[in-house]
Amino acid sequence: MTRPYAEVIGDPVDHSLSPAIHSFWLKALDIDASYGRRRVSRADLPGYLAEKRIDPAWRGANVTMPLKLDAVSLADSASDRAVAAGAANLLMMREGRLAAANTDVGAIDVLLVKLHEAKVRMGSVTLLGNGGAARAALVALKLLGITNVRVQARHVAEARKLAVEFGLMTAPALFTEPIVSDGLINATPLGMPGRDCLNCDLQHMPAGGWVFDMTYGPNESPLITAARQAGLHAVDGLQMLVEQAASSFELFFGQKPPRDRDGELWQVPHQ
Repeated sequence: MTRPYAEVIGDPVDHSLSPAIHSFWLKALDIDASYGRRRVSRADLPGYLAEKRIDPAWRGANVTMPLKLDAVSLADSASDRAVAAGAANLLMMREGRLAAANTDVGAIDVLLVKLHEAKVRMGSVTLLGNGGAARAALVALKLLGITNVRVQARHVAEARKLAVEFGLMTAPALFTEPIVSDGLINATPLGMPGRDCLNCDLQHMPAGGWVFDMTYGPNESPLITAARQAGLHAVDGLQMLVEQAASSFELFFGQKPPRDRDGELWQVPHQ
């Protein structure tokens, strides 16, 4: 029998640390399977999925930019959270059908709850971006009852469409506007290695405020560094990556990952 495998797909995808995380858990649990990465563009996605539908060894794929919205439309079915977000970060075969799911929503929810437990201010949130990650963040915020959310994006028209779709009452704005809310979520790739830095004016954010940056890289992102310097609570993209990966791993391989060994994750070579 062909060895089972899963992978992460996107464009670009070489930077992804998902293979390192999943490979560590597979080894720790002595599961005979593998997890890799494959560059797939939006134009390539239909052909990729046609190939995987008939591959019995394929357990599924995590989906990263810019494929999260396409993943929902190309699937045969979608989870409630994927439907609510209009985006998916996971595809897999279930009973002969291609299913889409969204483990980003749960990961964001877990981390926002931890912020709440740390007694940070949660009255208002600025969300940077209007793609699949931003949509997942909006679903998670809604689940927590946080409704005072302002979307800031490169194009106000796109931000306005998202605000209308999710019933947001706060008017959207451009990236360049200062951040005046209790919390800030960066759901864009800006600030990750190889991308322009995200320069945010955090001086108007209140004491007890927080920053959640979904990007990650070998070093701390400029936004997280700025948040720490401003005395704000900070959540980085690696924390989100591990949380969403844990749910994905169980769906792919049928076992919960050994989360008690999270401290060892970054002691192994990145693949």
